[in-house]
This record gives sequence, structure tokens and C-alpha cells, in this order.
Amino acid sequence: MQAETIDAFHRGRFFLLQPKGRGHRSGMDAMLLASLVAAEHPVRVADLGAGAGAAGLAVAARLEAAEVTLVERSPDMLDYARRTLALPENAALAPRLHLIAADVTLTGQARRAAGLMEDVFDHVIMNPPFNDGRDRLTPDALKAEAHALQKGLFEAWIRTAGAIMKPGGQLSLIARPESLMEIMAACGQRFGGVEITLIHPREGESAIRLLLTAIKGSRARPQFRSPLFMHGAEGHAFLPLVDDLNNGRQAYYRLASRRSR
Repeated sequence: MQAETIDAFHRGRFFLLQPKGRGHRSGMDAMLLASLVAAEHPVRVADLGAGAGAAGLAVAARLEAAEVTLVERSPDMLDYARRTLALPENAALAPRLHLIAADVTLTGQARRAAGLMEDVFDHVIMNPPFNDGRDRLTPDALKAEAHALQKGLFEAWIRTAGAIMKPGGQLSLIARPESLMEIMAACGQRFGGVEITLIHPREGESAIRLLLTAIKGSRARPQFRSPLFMHGAEGHAFLPLVDDLNNGRQAYYRLASRRSR
């Protein structure tokens, strides 16, 4: 039998069944991605490339009126997602989560046949594979599939996000900073009002991730937000804002939303 673990997130508000020693194991990236979904009313959210469902579950745990669809193509990870939703600890959340077995890169009729229809979701979130395809790949095939960035991936994933999202809906993603130009090109005429936040381990250290949100059909100009620093000058404890985002105590609101609050 394959080794696996049951891991608590958001201080025990939900749990995730994950492979141990192979495949992708979710952590802080998924929690920060989930924090980008902010809503005061019922919303439908799609988590593309959801894996075992960490980001989607984090959204559902924080937003009681959110309906979340987990989209994943890997049979292995779909099985983990199914068994995650079946955990007794997740019983309160499971009715608001749904699974779709589909390749995010599908288009047109093939995408619709897989269950991804046009103009359905208020939010689409994604944590695409982030390792450059030229990098040395892990011998773990399941992990390589989750981590290896292939040419044209952002174009394909963001195209699908634009198709399945309602006009005015929000795209949210987390990626490596070096992917920014590809992401912006993929947003193209589909999304505007792009807001970018660079995440740094500490002041004076280079960014290791970026958070990006954008609005379908918006023509607003892009904005770089204040950077997020994970740690103070000493120690490895998260700074208060990052800790709140990581544990589902706070959403990371878009600038326009913060001004209107």
C-alpha cells in the first residue's frame, strides 16, 4: 500500500488526505491562493488542477456560502480528493464541494463534455505546475505531472478560466515570479484590472512567489501591490498577516474591494 497522511489545515477546520513520499503535497501555496477569494454573498468557485482539494477546501472552510468545484485530471489525485471529501472531519464541508475529472487544457465541445460549461463561476483559482520544463524532473511521475511547467500552459489554463467564468468574475493564481510575462500575455484581452503581489521570505530577499488576481472583461490597468514578507528578520515564524492568510482567518482583498469596505 502507498504511504499517505491525513493533515490538518486552518487549525483543524478541515483535513486533507495526501500521498507521502510521492506526488504533490499541498501547503502554504494553496492556502495563500484560497485567501484571494473574498465574497460577502454566495459564490461558485472552480479550483483548476485541484489535486487533493486543498485550496478549494480552504475556500469552503472560510466562506460558508461558497460552492466549490474541484477540477483534476490525474486519477491518483482525484482518488485522494474523493477520499478527502469522505473524511468524517470534512463532513460539514463536503456537501458544498464537487469533483470534475477533466484536463484543464480541453477546449470547446471536449471541455463542455467534461462538465466545464461557459459562464458558470464567479471565481476561478489555480496553482499551475511551476517548474520550468527544462529543469531536471523528479523521478516521481505523479510529482512531475503536478510540478512541471509545459510550454503554453498558462495560455491554456487561463483560456479555460475565461471560458467557464461569468463576465466580471475573478481569476486568482499563485506562481513563480519568472512566469509573470507568460501570465500577462495569457490574460491578454480576456482579463484586466490585474493586481500583482510579490511574496518574499524576508526583507532584502528575492521574491519566491507571486499572487495575481484579474477581472474578466475589465479594461483597468495592472497594479503592483505592496510586497508580502513571510518572516521577520529573525526566526521562522510567519508575520501576523501571512499567518492569518495561511490559517483562513482573513482574506487577501483586492485593492478596489478594500477601498469600498
